[in-house]
Amino acid sequence: MLIYKIFRADEWQALRSAGTTQGAPIDVADGYVHFSTATQAAETAAKHFAGEDDLYLLAVETDRLGDDIKWEVSRGGAKFPHLYRDLKMADVAWAQPLPLENGAHQFPAGFENE
Repeated sequence: MLIYKIFRADEWQALRSAGTTQGAPIDVADGYVHFSTATQAAETAAKHFAGEDDLYLLAVETDRLGDDIKWEVSRGGAKFPHLYRDLKMADVAWAQPLPLENGAHQFPAGFENE
């Protein structure tokens, strides 16, 4: 199953350069890397990245994460995937720009069907 992480351009570049990251500042503060499912990603973008441009959507296959991925209740009682280790570049299946158009983030074509 694919899960998704939204990174700002500098966070994505830092992962690409170092090959590993503790995540965004909120991830570091919480002690795990926050992810969303395909059905949760648009709400995550709207809630936590409203009005922000220059974002990237990263897809990660849960099979690559082993026991380090935990599904925990969060927003609205829904279970969200949380990674309890650094995110590695090798974990990333793909990354695409997440442009802001007319106030809404535009997810890649076919995203909802993955």
